[in-house]
Amino acid sequence: MGEGGTPAGGRTRLDTSVAHNARVWNYWIGGKDNYEVDQQVGGHVAGMFPLIRDIARADRWFLGRAVRYLAEERGMRQFLDVGTGLPTADNTHEIAQRVAPDSRIVYVDNDPIVLAHARTLLTGTAEGATDYIDADVHDPAAILERASGTLDFDRPVAVMMLGILNFVLDHDAARTIVREVMAEVPSGSCLVLTHPTHDPEVGGEGQIPAMKFWNENATPPITARSGTEIAAFFDGLDLLEPGLVSCSRWRAGDDVAAVVPQYGAVAVKP
Repeated sequence: MGEGGTPAGGRTRLDTSVAHNARVWNYWIGGKDNYEVDQQVGGHVAGMFPLIRDIARADRWFLGRAVRYLAEERGMRQFLDVGTGLPTADNTHEIAQRVAPDSRIVYVDNDPIVLAHARTLLTGTAEGATDYIDADVHDPAAILERASGTLDFDRPVAVMMLGILNFVLDHDAARTIVREVMAEVPSGSCLVLTHPTHDPEVGGEGQIPAMKFWNENATPPITARSGTEIAAFFDGLDLLEPGLVSCSRWRAGDDVAAVVPQYGAVAVKP
């Protein structure tokens, strides 16, 4: 459904009585940074929609392939990871700095548990920089302003929006967020995006009742979009091969991965 980010408006206070996406996502990928309520809701959603665990894993593998490709083949050295979620194995900075130790990464989220874990665990190389900013996807101007302390917006930046825009329920508002962020990065920058879909050709119809249950029992509320709607986020950008596909199949090589109803793509700003 969503990558584990926290886009809800305003500051988020820790509430362990209600399931929260960052912690439930952590539960789905086998992490331990979650509570009983997250396990209960996450387990119920997985019972309604068993593909959700495959989506969670596929989204994580997509992140790894995308960051590695951008660092190795396109020489990307700056990454702005919006809605990072709880740290786990092979985070963006670890992959990028493994390729190029001088890579600079800024993580963005606004959940207090994510913040605490990030400040403890997201430490990078001495040659590069790894920073975490407490900001909201609904406020791209604040994200850009704070990220500018670590990133040089005169040089290309890979903007990572994995499973985050599905928490921006208004489609026009979500498109505006992408446009405003990409307007402030130079030519050669990239948009890396995943998003859940209800398209039946990739098995997405099962997301609809599962998301309804989620929205009634957890936070923040979530939505799926069609492939056409998701493709609109890339307007004005040049999609890299293989274009917008199930994130499990994006540059997967010889790996035979199941198709999941979560689209993924990488595009370059001309």
